[in-house]
Amino acid sequence: MMDGDGWSNNFKEIIVFRAGLLLPLLLMQLTITACSQQIVPVSYRQDIAPLLAEHCGRCHQLDGNGTRKSGFAMDSYEQLLKGTRFGPIIKPGAATASTLMSLIDGRADPAIRMPPDNHNPLAPEQISLIRRWIDEGAKNN
Repeated sequence: MMDGDGWSNNFKEIIVFRAGLLLPLLLMQLTITACSQQIVPVSYRQDIAPLLAEHCGRCHQLDGNGTRKSGFAMDSYEQLLKGTRFGPIIKPGAATASTLMSLIDGRADPAIRMPPDNHNPLAPEQISLIRRWIDEGAKNN
């Protein structure tokens, strides 16, 4: 029997029944897809240490000019987190509040922007990677 809009009651029941079965399957697929696309944490050893060595190591190795001026060496994770003679420059979990980010992303006085004299500057995606590492807790991973 047809109702006022031309659809049979049986056909409407079938559509509603099938939609009720499909919704949980759709939600499960969305959950599986979201879980499979987890973001891999930034690795200090694989991602950050090589960047710092390439772009900062010239001045911030143990006997480098930057280390002599600031007391800040980047030869190890421990030295990196220790910071300068004035204190830490990385606040794990808070890149925006970290002095290191101010120095490399241009928020600091141009006289102390790093690297100095625009020598071997970090690319925007490298700066973003360091920012993400700090926001993830600046782990020694």
